[in-house]
Amino acid sequence: MTLAMNRNMIRWIIIVASFIIISLILWNTYIFFQNFKAEERTKMQNWSFAQKEITKTSNLSGDIGELPLEIIQSNVTTPMIKVNADGSIDVKNVDEEKAKDSVYINRLIEKFKSENQPIEIKYQDKLFSTLYYGNSPLLNKLKYYPLALLLIIFLFGAVVFFFYRSSKIATQNKLWTGMAKETAHQIGTPLSSLVGWTEILRSEHVNPEYLREIEKDIIRLQTITERFSKIGSVPTLEKVDIVEETFESFNYLKDRSSNLINFEIHAPNQNLYVMLNRQLFSWTIENLVKNGIDAMKGKGDLKIAIDWDDKWVRINITDSGKGIAKPLYSKIFEPGYTSKKRGWGLGLSLAKRIIEDYHNGKIKVLHSEIDKGTTMQVALKLV
Repeated sequence: MTLAMNRNMIRWIIIVASFIIISLILWNTYIFFQNFKAEERTKMQNWSFAQKEITKTSNLSGDIGELPLEIIQSNVTTPMIKVNADGSIDVKNVDEEKAKDSVYINRLIEKFKSENQPIEIKYQDKLFSTLYYGNSPLLNKLKYYPLALLLIIFLFGAVVFFFYRSSKIATQNKLWTGMAKETAHQIGTPLSSLVGWTEILRSEHVNPEYLREIEKDIIRLQTITERFSKIGSVPTLEKVDIVEETFESFNYLKDRSSNLINFEIHAPNQNLYVMLNRQLFSWTIENLVKNGIDAMKGKGDLKIAIDWDDKWVRINITDSGKGIAKPLYSKIFEPGYTSKKRGWGLGLSLAKRIIEDYHNGKIKVLHSEIDKGTTMQVALKLV
């Protein structure tokens, strides 16, 4: 408990510290942007003073001097438009072709006015021209720097989150794998005893029919034990007749289900071979059939149909249950999702992993209607 509390505290300290650091970086970036903008303003004011000196000197027919000219020529980045008192326009650091378009120039003046306050160039209270200027390319790039920084931080946070989540899932998978293997190990001991007790009952001349059913359940327990022992390892596949395997799983489930379930199976009268792990395939069929029975609340029709083409064999399992809403077609295969009051929501996620990851097949909701039923489809490649 203390360890968990310490971990949560450390996590919150890291989150708060990260938030403070990000806030400081953004604030400093904003301050830097404003200072840079103020320097741009000062530069343009100096330019207007130089322009004023040139205008004054021209009116007095004197020598302009080098300093004003150098200041005028020094601006090679900041775009500006000088509107003279006579209506003429001087444009600098703006695309020459676009500068010929008066509509574009008027739009640009409005944009510059929104970015920076215009500077009036006066001499002896007489307005000679008005200077409109925009942000320099460097200032424009700097304006988007906080957004780029936030994007980088977001991506970094996403990477950390997915790494943390993947590590957590990997740890959980190891835990579940260990529990599954331990369960298989624990089942093995009473299972061996049951085999021994069966032999004793046979020697006592118990009804053979009873013994056959007990042996079927023992074989089923052995199959379940093998399933759990295989979790976490790559299963061995062998060439198997999928029709025969489906029949075996179907008959076992039919014999042990309620008489209120009307079972049907339609299969071809020929062998269809696929690369299969018997235990895992029967587990998949069992999960799909039991889900169908649960959806029908223990009463209704359940049908298995097998069809094929040149490449694939498809097993369709149809129930007459409550159906699945279309937005949930993919969600039902997610670990932990369940619509039942009991259960962990692992059946369909295991079925998906068995069919798609281990057998390179496909599993999906083929069709479903609310209050009418659902058809689940498993597709495997023929060999």
